[in-house]
Amino acid sequence: MLELKNISKSYKQFALQNININVNAGDYYVLLGNSGSGKSLLLELICGLIPADTGKIYLDKKEIGKLPIQKRELGIVFQDFALFPHKTVRDNILFALERVKISKKMKMAVLSDMCDIMDINHLLHRYPGTLSGGEAQRVALARTLVKKPKVLLLDEPLSSLDVQLRGDLRALLKKINTKGQTIVHVTHDYEEAVALAKRVAVIDKGKIIQEGNLQEVFQNPKSKFVADFVGIRNFFKANLCRNAGQTYAMINNEQKIHLLNNNIEGEGFVMIRDEDILLYEQKPESSAMNNFYGAIINAVPARLGMEVLVKTGFADFWVLITRATFYRMNLEIGKNIWISFKASAVKFLKI
Repeated sequence: MLELKNISKSYKQFALQNININVNAGDYYVLLGNSGSGKSLLLELICGLIPADTGKIYLDKKEIGKLPIQKRELGIVFQDFALFPHKTVRDNILFALERVKISKKMKMAVLSDMCDIMDINHLLHRYPGTLSGGEAQRVALARTLVKKPKVLLLDEPLSSLDVQLRGDLRALLKKINTKGQTIVHVTHDYEEAVALAKRVAVIDKGKIIQEGNLQEVFQNPKSKFVADFVGIRNFFKANLCRNAGQTYAMINNEQKIHLLNNNIEGEGFVMIRDEDILLYEQKPESSAMNNFYGAIINAVPARLGMEVLVKTGFADFWVLITRATFYRMNLEIGKNIWISFKASAVKFLKI
């Protein structure tokens, strides 16, 4: 579908170095990196705003790296939306169809269909300066999608929105992708990656550090940078359930993890920070609802202490403890141990 081969670009005091990416049709591909990592520069290079120094870009096996932006069959939505302030919402969207050789009647039909999908019919006569951030984002998406791009490129699309609007827009982007739209999305927020991505690439200092599906990258970071950046090792696919007044996530269809959550039931991911898990030599007598028996299978020094990997009957958990605690409890590989964490420590992201 979309393929980048050995792409390099020197820009001011920065350089993208030998970028290789494959995005399949229907993918939701997230480029995850800190500010200044090169992710937005890469997006601009893909869409044709700037040329690569070396390497090639293919779309459906056709090289597009030397084509002008309007001929690449790609659509990009910028972080600042880039709407025309002097045009109404209706005219902003129709502007994208000015050079499309279809009848006016067909253009109106395309406009109507897209406004229904984006739920923006009530905004058509408004001007961008009167829109909220969420409304402007939907209009910018509509203007890009009416041209039916083969790949939709998104530059930090949720960064300027509040928590509620982020949830709404995540659901909309997921819906668009489910309908078959291939999406490449750059962000610095790992929660966006968890909620949206089918595949994720971590980029740092102009290089792709690690790439794969969510479980591969989040559960098995291949470098200290990825582990520190992702910041979460206990990451499990789960189903959110409610029964008899209790809310719990079912892991591997066999084990309940209790949590506090108002989401509706459905699929998602459970995340528990390693520092929120406690270790006990005996079954703990505490208010924590999640207590599991296991054995230590690994222990490695960390910046803030020791990271201990505990294998339970249904999943492996990373636990961060101080070195003093590690030696005081005489912890070693093979030792049986209890892990414990509160329901309030469990985060659930619905997909």
